[in-house]
Amino acid sequence: MLFHVRMDVHIPHDIDAATRADLIAREKAYSQQLQRAGKWPHLWRIAGEYANFSVFDVDSVDELHELLSGLPLFPYLTVKVTPLASHPSKIVAE
Repeated sequence: MLFHVRMDVHIPHDIDAATRADLIAREKAYSQQLQRAGKWPHLWRIAGEYANFSVFDVDSVDELHELLSGLPLFPYLTVKVTPLASHPSKIVAE
């Protein structure tokens, strides 16, 4: 199942610098692990915002929730999930 996910990041400005750096490092490691596993095949930064558009390829909505809630930045995210379906006009490579 494919899902389009928009994530907006809202890290508090008064967070300790070392805590922030650790949080971001753990987020990067976790997200790259999911990318290598094929669960997070697309990740794009939204220019001018601390946000991203992503596509997740998971087996269920529950799996998506588990992956998203496992993000170290999850407590600081606003997340919008849109399920994706095949389009009948899409040209399929053979």
